[in-house]
Amino acid sequence: MDYSISDYKKQIIQHYASVWGDGFSMQTWAKGPASDLGEDFCILEFAPTKSRKMWTYATCCMSNRKNETQIEMHLFSSTKDESLVELLTAIAHYHNFGKQLGLWHTVNFGRPWKNGSNCCYGLISLPYLDGPDLETLNSKEFKPVKFYWLIPVTENEVDFKKRYGIERLEESFEGNNFNYLDPLRKSVV
Repeated sequence: MDYSISDYKKQIIQHYASVWGDGFSMQTWAKGPASDLGEDFCILEFAPTKSRKMWTYATCCMSNRKNETQIEMHLFSSTKDESLVELLTAIAHYHNFGKQLGLWHTVNFGRPWKNGSNCCYGLISLPYLDGPDLETLNSKEFKPVKFYWLIPVTENEVDFKKRYGIERLEESFEGNNFNYLDPLRKSVV
């Protein structure tokens, strides 16, 4: 399909804003190979609101025409954190120049999610907190875009998922009062 990147970017932003509101700023990470992602790539930083008490960091233009599936990713934080702009930029770079990512994949962050955290990996999950309103953007101009939640997880949780499957891991999250905002949380397995 042929479309303009600026139109694609506008529709991605409108889609996020339709779910989370327009209280965001565009962030970029200027270090490393981030420029490989193109001038339209950025991270949208959504500030907390009365109804949503967390920061949200979301990729914008993570996928390109060469990607088999168009995806965007977001993660949540209890605090404003510029390092999450770097983290999502690195993951977008890996998706485009390493291995294409998809639903239920895990990625190695190469460092803790936040200082002192045991969560050094991310699980690419459905956007359970926002549901179908966020999950898919359909457009006449380009392939459907999937919006996934990047959940910081521990190495033990990644190993458990590989051994027993995603359903068992999700059951462990639900059964252990999983706090996805707590960087110091213990592994649920």
